[in-house]
Amino acid sequence: MWNIDLTYRKEMQSTFERLYEKQAVLNQSRPLPNIALQKIKETLSVEWTYNSNSIEGNTLSLRETQMVIQEGITVKGKSLREHFEAKNHDKAVDYLYEIVSQDYVLRSIDILSLHGLVLRTIEDDFAGRIRNAGVRITGANFVPPNANKVSDLLDELIAFVNENPLGLNDIELATIFHHKLVWIHPFFDGNGRTVRLAMNLLLMRKGFPPAIILKNDRKKYYDALNQANKGNYQKLTLLMSQSLERTLNIYVTSLPDNDYNFQEISNIVEEPNFPYGQEYVSLLARQGKIDAYKEGRNWLTTKDAIENYMTNRKRKR
Repeated sequence: MWNIDLTYRKEMQSTFERLYEKQAVLNQSRPLPNIALQKIKETLSVEWTYNSNSIEGNTLSLRETQMVIQEGITVKGKSLREHFEAKNHDKAVDYLYEIVSQDYVLRSIDILSLHGLVLRTIEDDFAGRIRNAGVRITGANFVPPNANKVSDLLDELIAFVNENPLGLNDIELATIFHHKLVWIHPFFDGNGRTVRLAMNLLLMRKGFPPAIILKNDRKKYYDALNQANKGNYQKLTLLMSQSLERTLNIYVTSLPDNDYNFQEISNIVEEPNFPYGQEYVSLLARQGKIDAYKEGRNWLTTKDAIENYMTNRKRKR
């Protein structure tokens, strides 16, 4: 089960350092103003629900998801299941915020409870219960383990996370937990949503905001999971780091006196005498080499981030 190639770590080190620096900025600014904090939390919860459900095929738009969750509106032309998926995921996010704390220790009961909320009134017979038969995943390059092994594998994974025998950092640990729980595939349905909720318990207990994998990264996400099935975690770790950096940036740019000036890359490179082209800067963003994050299909970064990268690159030569 523990086929883990960690050779990517050196290449990711500068990204990890940047994420921890932003986490420190956030922690030093606590307690954040309640009104601002609540607004960001509400916005991110809707985005989290929308993106996680969309990855699994839910067709509610971001605005429709918000209407269902916050206004209790029924959207014409959308199935009852899709409405329940939105409401259920939002309740599961609320539960996650209730149980997470700095001294939180991962427990199987919490994973089962999150799953129970995700599938409530949709598939009550299976909600919060480990599967008792085999499953196959369309498009995956593996077959999940036999149902008889699931309970023991889940216990083994939880022990691995809580003991952290490889000395992984918080982002790596959440990434590997994410993949291994997908690989175990403990439930008949609702695995993806439950995994993306549960892995954030590991990040949020350490003072990080939730990492939200975007709908637009769905193909990249599944490709990264398939690579992880072979023991290669580089793509999944990069995607997790970029997802986390996006929400970190949302928080740190809301702080008073912050000096971040994120803009779309296309706007930065159009400035007179800017020495780098859009394709090159976008590549740096996709590879995680500069401080950047994604909104929809567009990458945002700062001039300082690009200049800092180029300066450091010249020093290493």
